[in-house]
Amino acid sequence: MSTPVIAVDGPAGAGKSSASRGLAARIGFAHVDTGAMYRAVGVIAAERGIAPDDAEALGRLAADLAFALGPDGRLVVDGRDLESAIRRPEAGDLASRVSTHARVRERLVAAQRRFAGTRGLVMEGRDIGTVVFPDASLKFYLTADPPTRAARRAAEMRAAGVAVDEGALAHELAERDRRDAEREHSPLRAAPDAVLIDTTAIGLDAVIAGMERAARERGLG
Repeated sequence: MSTPVIAVDGPAGAGKSSASRGLAARIGFAHVDTGAMYRAVGVIAAERGIAPDDAEALGRLAADLAFALGPDGRLVVDGRDLESAIRRPEAGDLASRVSTHARVRERLVAAQRRFAGTRGLVMEGRDIGTVVFPDASLKFYLTADPPTRAARRAAEMRAAGVAVDEGALAHELAERDRRDAEREHSPLRAAPDAVLIDTTAIGLDAVIAGMERAARERGLG
């Protein structure tokens, strides 16, 4: 690993994205949302009529896509800014489904490792500290209780103008948790050396501040 990497893992709604972006901004690292990469594969597969259970076709698709970070840090895929499409509710479910396939994960893990260049990274996902960068300079695992996670995700969706049934959303998150934890390849789990942060009753600013302290104690940023 040529540059320092801070790994941030955890389930949906735990606050990974907001905390990771905030930490990266404070310490001057680049931010990479690997979940966006899986969402992009799912969205593009749907555009091309590839079924979420077609492991071979999905693996080829993931291998063919070119991932890059735009000037604003947003993910660019084959030159396309897919931010709007990958943030729709259905994109999260597609990401959870395509991520169960070993070929997809292998292709995207290789792409994620290529982001490590001359600048430090804060990389968020579900297997960053366990698989993508097991030797990361610092690892965090963020979690929160299921009702809090569902309420946060519902608030995000409403803010984006999307109507949401919070009960149905909670069920969907529980199903995603099950798939992520039980998948054969790279299941969601905390790395043994990760700093565990339960964000249920902690505000975002406090979470970021705690992560920044841990980073600076290790000479990061």
